[in-house]
Amino acid sequence: MDLRKLKTLIDLVSESNISELEITEAEGKVRIVKGGEAAPVQYVQALAAAPAAAPAAATAAAPAASAAAAPPAEPTGHVVKSPMVGTFYRSASPGAPAFVEVGAQVKEGDTLCIIEAMKILNEIEADKSGTVTKILGENGQAVEYGQPLFIIE
Repeated sequence: MDLRKLKTLIDLVSESNISELEITEAEGKVRIVKGGEAAPVQYVQALAAAPAAAPAAATAAAPAASAAAAPPAEPTGHVVKSPMVGTFYRSASPGAPAFVEVGAQVKEGDTLCIIEAMKILNEIEADKSGTVTKILGENGQAVEYGQPLFIIE
């Protein structure tokens, strides 16, 4: 990521009411965190191609790696991933029952959830028949493209 782009991102975070921004691109990952009075904006850039930064990044990533290693291996079954960035909803409205629960039998084409993107509600359908064994998305939380949402066996 070039310096001008990074400066623009820092300015946007400092002028907005968001406290944290993380962006991952092919050349690296940038995380900007708005701090208190002493440090208004802090940014960390880890590049895969920067050998000098690798030891520092490895040291900083060690606690995160051990926390990430704690969960068991990838669950078995078919993973339904988010086809877009947006907000994950398990039901059509706040008072309505969820489209599916753990243990529910689904057929290909059944609605599993809704992802709201740019004020448009997009129904996400099962692309395989089976039993929902795990729901990975949290209701009302932001999801990324390709993020696992459901496990179907």
